[in-house]
Amino acid sequence: MATRAPAAGRLLGGVRKWYYNMCGFNKIGLMRDDTIYEDADVKEAIRRLPEAVYNDRMFRIKRALDLSMKQQILPKDQWTKYEEVNLHEQILMFCLFLKKKDVEHCFSLCRFKCHA
Repeated sequence: MATRAPAAGRLLGGVRKWYYNMCGFNKIGLMRDDTIYEDADVKEAIRRLPEAVYNDRMFRIKRALDLSMKQQILPKDQWTKYEEVNLHEQILMFCLFLKKKDVEHCFSLCRFKCHA
């Protein structure tokens, strides 16, 4: 029975990767976190991102808007890869959604120093 868990994990990972590629936002250089609706909590999480991460995010969004207006996609070698996805924005937003009192603990999960 122990051998079934790794196989199931690989299968689930394959399904995740397939779904990520089928969504299409990676073809215009976006990450999944770039596509979520920005309510007050998400805006607060984005405000707390380090400047370099924020600038990268804004570049991806502006490039995607430009490509969308031109009805083009990026060359395949420039698509966002599933393996490149960072969880830093997900962690911040998750913590803010839960309204954690210990926000610094959530920030310690990130690999960068967050702005308070």
